[in-house]
Amino acid sequence: MKKQTKKNNALTKEDVSRYTRNFWKLLIGLILLGFLFIFSVGIGLFGRLPTFRDLENPKSNLASEVISDDGVVLGTYFVQNRSNVRYDELSPNLIQALIATEDKRFYKHSGIDYRRTFTIIFYNLIGNRQGASTITQQLALNLFSEGRARSTGKRIIQKFQEWITAVRLERNYTKEEIITMYFNTVDFGAYNTYGIKSAARTYFNTTPDKLNIPQAAILVGMLKGPGIYSPVRYPQNAIRRRNVVIENMRKAGFVTRDESQRLQKEPLVLDMRMISSYGDGLAPYFRAVMKREIQQEFAKLSITKADGTLWDLDRDGLRIYTTINSKMQQYAEEAQKEWMKTVQASFDRQWKSRDPFRGDKAKLLETGMKRSDRYRMLKQAGKSDDEIKKDFDTPVPMTIFTWDGNKDTTMTPLDSIRYNKLILRNSFMSMEPQTGYVRAWVGGINFEHYKYDQVKMGTRQVGSTAKPFTYAVAIDNGYSPCFQVPNVPLTVGSGPYAWTPRGDNPVGSPVTLRRALAHSQNFATAYMINEVGARAVATLTKKMGITSEVPEYPSIALGAYEASVYDMVAAYSAFVNHGVWVEPTYILRIEDKNGMVIYEKAPRVTKVLNGETAYIMVDMLKAVVDGGSGSRIRYRYNLTNPIGGKTGTTNDNADAWFIGITPQLVSGVWTGAEDRGISFASMAEGQGAQAALPVFALYMQKVYADTALGYTKADFPLPEGGLTRELDCSKYQQFYGEEEEKLDDRLGF
Repeated sequence: MKKQTKKNNALTKEDVSRYTRNFWKLLIGLILLGFLFIFSVGIGLFGRLPTFRDLENPKSNLASEVISDDGVVLGTYFVQNRSNVRYDELSPNLIQALIATEDKRFYKHSGIDYRRTFTIIFYNLIGNRQGASTITQQLALNLFSEGRARSTGKRIIQKFQEWITAVRLERNYTKEEIITMYFNTVDFGAYNTYGIKSAARTYFNTTPDKLNIPQAAILVGMLKGPGIYSPVRYPQNAIRRRNVVIENMRKAGFVTRDESQRLQKEPLVLDMRMISSYGDGLAPYFRAVMKREIQQEFAKLSITKADGTLWDLDRDGLRIYTTINSKMQQYAEEAQKEWMKTVQASFDRQWKSRDPFRGDKAKLLETGMKRSDRYRMLKQAGKSDDEIKKDFDTPVPMTIFTWDGNKDTTMTPLDSIRYNKLILRNSFMSMEPQTGYVRAWVGGINFEHYKYDQVKMGTRQVGSTAKPFTYAVAIDNGYSPCFQVPNVPLTVGSGPYAWTPRGDNPVGSPVTLRRALAHSQNFATAYMINEVGARAVATLTKKMGITSEVPEYPSIALGAYEASVYDMVAAYSAFVNHGVWVEPTYILRIEDKNGMVIYEKAPRVTKVLNGETAYIMVDMLKAVVDGGSGSRIRYRYNLTNPIGGKTGTTNDNADAWFIGITPQLVSGVWTGAEDRGISFASMAEGQGAQAALPVFALYMQKVYADTALGYTKADFPLPEGGLTRELDCSKYQQFYGEEEEKLDDRLGF
């Protein structure tokens, strides 16, 4: 019996010895396997890890910012509404709230907090689930993965990838840089809000450096769950989470007990500034046009990144510095809204009891229908014409534009086309003639509903705003502004090319060129183009920057061609700038996210007129305001400083124009419906002096009232070398007929 017991004891010792050896083999094997696994993760066997170059240039969808000349962010281009900040642009409250809540030992570890990791593993084993990721690990997840993996196996691999990346981040960046990168990459959930800069603006209408403790605690608290802790959707959850963050700050020694108790009692105060698309904010038409042109310019000039790919305005975080002045842009948009609201009410009254689409005008509705997205979608779906017509006659809920804001209503798609075709459109541009800097650009009345830009992309018939080009040719050929011409009906040319202009102004005695331009005399202007030649006028018009077609016909004297507000403003600027045409400039430079300039553009400059001729034209344009068709600038808007300009009205009052000039600014306004077939019923309402000029006048009132802008009320400077011709017509032996003396701006063109 004893022998058997000894034998069993001997076997037990051998077993223990064998088990011990196997245990160490297994442990060493597991350790080696772990190292092999980590090595495999590190070399990218389970998925690519970022290289050192990636770490130096981490990828994220950064919004590109459009910055005004006075340093205001006008808007952004983005896939994700994300903009970067520097460490010194972060409030200490933000940094303290983040560290106290997410990673108390942030400054003591090198990417992985091993003590915290093992503690969290223990808590998870006993059923108390907690997260163990450091700030650096969370940054690694934000920067270099497609989000948190759902399956356990993939999440384990992803966790090792985060660890390796976190260690590499710590080796390549300072703690301050990691904190900054983290705040620049976090997702705040709703409203397309990414990064702390966007979040501070969206929820509190401020910048990250100005966030107080409760605001910082709200935003840091959202990081645990942007949806469930949203201060908009779940304010009580957000307050409770905010108070947890504040209490964490107390425990970390960042605030006192009394401060913590006081701050936790404060109510939730938001100041929402939601940005849903780059159409929000100032100058949306300008930004839309500029984006398209930048993309075309980059492609044309092969402006690429280091890897040879084109820059992406929606993802690469470019900073686009423009000439737009945010205050002047705001004044322009306000002036447009103020006057167009009045004009639209008048326009609505004239069509209240009449059908603008009767007879031949019915085709406008049909054309509008066929141009609509709804029509194209129905066609692509294989719907018949009868089915499409039924669809357009079926009422549906929709949101329409009004000058009092968007309105939810129910109407048929065809009635919505009818409604929108009776909404007047307006565009405005203002630039400095000497530099070509565009200071304000209002391409339409509402970018959300009407996206087509009418400053540069759209052209309309220019009417009498074309007349100065004919008079400029005459002046350049030696005519005096005091030269008298017949003011009677005439026919220019013969045979099939014969042209007899219409004229609504009083006729009779001869008028001077100055007076003919001031009162927009059609017959006198037609006489002058017959004298100087249509070819010469067309040539000068093109030289002055009109890029649309200008035929060599006599009718161009009265504006029988189309042009953009952009081109017309630049052309008139040459008069003010002593005959020098300067290409309108609105981009100063473009920088990458690191501040390196990748694009600059110098404007084209061309001498198009003799300096004295240009000054005489300015003097004649001043007469338009001083007693001519633009005189309401004086008696209605009390702008008494030197101002010139020209009104313009096309046939049937379809287009109303005004181009206004001052020594430092030239501005253009156009008003009209979407289709030229829809117009004002009378010249009293539809002429340029009524439907367009007031926008200019209201804008200039606001500009001059803001003395910080620095625009003076001085007179137009004389050309270099002075004048050789007399401009005072009273010194000539002339006789002005009674009819001429009675001309006023009530019949202005």
